[in-house]
Amino acid sequence: MTHKNSKSLLNSNRPNSIKILQKPICPAPAALHCPPAPQSPSYVPTTYIKGPSRPGRSKQPKKLNQINKPVHTGPNWNPVQLVAATALDTIEDKFISNVLEKSQPLPKTTDPTVQIAGNFAPVTEQPPKHNLPITGRIPPFINGVYVRNGANPHMEPSAGHHLFDGDGMVHAVSIQNGKASYACRFTETARLRQERAIGRPVFPKAIGELHGHSGIARLLLFGARSLCGLVDPSSGTGVANAGLIYFNNRLLAMSEDDLPYHVHVTPTGDLETVGRHDFNGQLSTAMIAHPKLDPVSKEMFSLSYDVIKKPYLKYFRISPEGNKSPDVEIPLNEPTMIHDFAITENYVIVPDQQVVFRLHEMILGKSPMVLDKNKMSRFGVLPKYASDATEIRWVDVPDCFCFHFWNAWEEPDTEEIVVIGSCMTPADSIFNESEQSLKSVLTEIRLNLRTGKSTRRPILSSTEQINLEVGMVNKNKLGRKSRYAYLAIAEPWPKVSGFAKVDLITGHVQKFIYGASKFGGEPYFVSRDLNSEREDDGYILSYIHDEQESKSYLLIINAADMRLEATVKLPSRVPYGFHGTFIESKELETQAL
Repeated sequence: MTHKNSKSLLNSNRPNSIKILQKPICPAPAALHCPPAPQSPSYVPTTYIKGPSRPGRSKQPKKLNQINKPVHTGPNWNPVQLVAATALDTIEDKFISNVLEKSQPLPKTTDPTVQIAGNFAPVTEQPPKHNLPITGRIPPFINGVYVRNGANPHMEPSAGHHLFDGDGMVHAVSIQNGKASYACRFTETARLRQERAIGRPVFPKAIGELHGHSGIARLLLFGARSLCGLVDPSSGTGVANAGLIYFNNRLLAMSEDDLPYHVHVTPTGDLETVGRHDFNGQLSTAMIAHPKLDPVSKEMFSLSYDVIKKPYLKYFRISPEGNKSPDVEIPLNEPTMIHDFAITENYVIVPDQQVVFRLHEMILGKSPMVLDKNKMSRFGVLPKYASDATEIRWVDVPDCFCFHFWNAWEEPDTEEIVVIGSCMTPADSIFNESEQSLKSVLTEIRLNLRTGKSTRRPILSSTEQINLEVGMVNKNKLGRKSRYAYLAIAEPWPKVSGFAKVDLITGHVQKFIYGASKFGGEPYFVSRDLNSEREDDGYILSYIHDEQESKSYLLIINAADMRLEATVKLPSRVPYGFHGTFIESKELETQAL
């Protein structure tokens, strides 16, 4: 496991202006030593060449600028640890890679040449670039920073790799008085810092690698490295690449495999990782990537799931001041994949759907993430301030799997909860290869609390049907009845060719198409005035990339009439990513350090 044999997709350095504020993750003198990262090179276009591959496996991409790869000081291991590292490296290379994995062709869902190809490929960090070229006029009320998270693998994958496995990178466009600047930085997770110091990927990739017997072997290998003090999992193993939320005066980067990471936005528009954030020791378990902020109470509501031991699911809330409630343990028969959930004014809506975790399937040579078609999907309706799960009411929703939920609200006259989400089929198509084409249908689900029954209907007509994924409603309407949703047009999957403004009542659709060879991601709605009577009084922010010209932009579109207001030309390529948020300038002034 020596750094001499490392293969980095990117130069792992960071500019001297960036301070890693978190404490060292490996305090023991004989354990892994994580040196401060030196200065980063300038941006290098992501052109790849075919590097040497292991027998029987698809070749992995390799950067042309490997000649600029930094020289690491390396882990501060003692002689016994050096011997152990060499032995474990040999086991990985000779047995796991060339025996267990050699004969197993990678499916598209875990093939790095598919998952991180084109504009899904990683980029280097960028320090702030100011006074960017702007076409049109940025609306004068937009002052702040638009940040978006995404997966950006720092190290070349040594085995299978899923898009969701990459290291988290935050892209930030700061806007002030009609001018714009851009920066992007890795979120300095404990995992990233350790792998950077070692010079090779050593933490198991939850989706890309943990399948069948080779997955078991990689878990055992990681355990052996941990016992030898070569890695330290106690400081977290997550990648922080999915969600972003601004709460309690902090920007938090999240993925459901770890605690959130606090990222500080500097006055120059740069990004600094402060460290894992546990709310002063109150949070000890991972939280899902989509916590919810109530626009009235300003509280944050979240779930936490465990795939190994009971309780498999917990619910909690955190006050605006950062005080966490006791956990509410929600009984489940087995661990369930829950990426998102919903809130109303008085309730939390908890999905218990058909994609489950069964680790014993790995013994049979299969994936631990299983689509159980015989399981009845159901939604739990739990009062927000319940002290235990005895108050939860379960409503069956047959054959339903929503990866994301856009809103939910209460209909007192009919005693129903209305849930708006995108129902995906096949339910496990994001994780497991399928011959069936993916469909993501915007759906209204009604949970009748009086009868205990559910109904659902597609919001779009059959002639208007398109795949709609990632997006939002006006966040001031979260948990309350809303009329409009702004959702990415996920076609051709997994790319996004534009976004749709959908009238949730009439099903009317207005589309904004990015144009030939142009694709984007999540549309983010910024309200012009919190007190506006018009729900669509605001603007949509969206990163797009022109694949033909290899240039990236930030678009600002009027949400009311769907007309382009401004285009910000970005100084470097922005890969397709996940979720973001907008932080107003006045909020940035009160950031916690």
